[in-house]
Amino acid sequence: MTTPADRNRDSGTRELDVVVYGATGFVGRLVAGHLAQHAPDGTRIGLAGRSAERLEKIRDGLGPSAAGWPILHADSEEPDSLAALAAGTRVVVTTVGPYARWGMPLVQACAQAGTDYVDLTGEVLFVRSSIDSWHDTAAETGARIVHSCGFDSIPSDLGVLMLHERVRSDGEGELADTTLVVTSLRGGISGGTIDSLRLQLDTVKRDKGLRKIAASPYSLSPDRNAEPDLGGQSDVRIVEGSKIDPTLRGWKAPFVMGSFNTRVVRRSNAVLDWAYGRTFRYSEVMSVGSSPLSVVVAGAVAAGLGGLVAGLSFGPTRALLDRVLPSPGEGPSAKTRENGHFTIDVFTETTTGARYRSRVAAQGDPGYAATAVMLGESALTLVHDRDSLPDKTGVLTPATAMGDALLDRLQLAGFTMEVERLG
Repeated sequence: MTTPADRNRDSGTRELDVVVYGATGFVGRLVAGHLAQHAPDGTRIGLAGRSAERLEKIRDGLGPSAAGWPILHADSEEPDSLAALAAGTRVVVTTVGPYARWGMPLVQACAQAGTDYVDLTGEVLFVRSSIDSWHDTAAETGARIVHSCGFDSIPSDLGVLMLHERVRSDGEGELADTTLVVTSLRGGISGGTIDSLRLQLDTVKRDKGLRKIAASPYSLSPDRNAEPDLGGQSDVRIVEGSKIDPTLRGWKAPFVMGSFNTRVVRRSNAVLDWAYGRTFRYSEVMSVGSSPLSVVVAGAVAAGLGGLVAGLSFGPTRALLDRVLPSPGEGPSAKTRENGHFTIDVFTETTTGARYRSRVAAQGDPGYAATAVMLGESALTLVHDRDSLPDKTGVLTPATAMGDALLDRLQLAGFTMEVERLG
């Protein structure tokens, strides 16, 4: 069904195709730079934020392709400015976080205006609130509100989607035990990510109900009561590689982003009417080598992650950690970003006993360079590939909002996106 919002976007009555909100921030500048270099000719792009002067400086550094980009005033504390922003463009890209603090007014504006929206959040409680508050409105207006379009959580979400599509094509049943393994990773940690973690820890300390939601493996499900009871699905386990797949050696440690990514992937399964399978169990871990000492290293990583959370939860140790952890707006040098990379493998055994592996890999610091590509290409997918998008609106995931259209764009952008049968 074509909604009024779809007709408005498709008829070209909106002045812009994409607006980058927060373009003066570290990641926002990188996203704007990617769009300046790679957006198809004719894509109408604008930059938005609180300071016109700072935005103009960013635009001036992007090269001649960005010279005519308009500068728009928008402030999360001024709802009218966000409403005007949403009404004038087809897609809003936002890097302004922590999203729990600054993000919901923009979600509201886009949902009400029928405007597509993409962000980088890794905040479970923010996404849950977005679903509860604005999914129905967005579904009615034809808006696609797509959270987590960076390293959180596109590799996870599309990695599993690729497995599902290949298994279905081969007639090998449904996905059962499925584990993402971070095979290699080189990159820095974002100050914004740390700030978001601080905020969520503070929130769950004050509210036991929210703490329970954050801890639930199905915290982002459309209907928790409809989810299968598959027992515990821990995000902090260490596991021997051969338990995941016979080809793997060494013990695997918990992956720091697993407690968020797993919930996004499970939401995708539910939004797709559990197409991955009713016995689909999903977890994420990271490789720490294959030596006999890998079990010790994996245990140390698990303890270190627990220590970071505990340290940020306790006032005196938080003050010490804040001195060494990056601050919001800070990021690695250009050389560090260029030298970064990631390879993620997702292993599954299907209900028929077949084994598969998908791989998502890219050059560039995962949280910065590669994330800027993923977020920028998500926006371009929503603008230029509308005829290829899944027929879904509302608060969605990358897989359920963009699916194969985004996968194809990322391949053209140099990402490895592949699936192979292992047995």
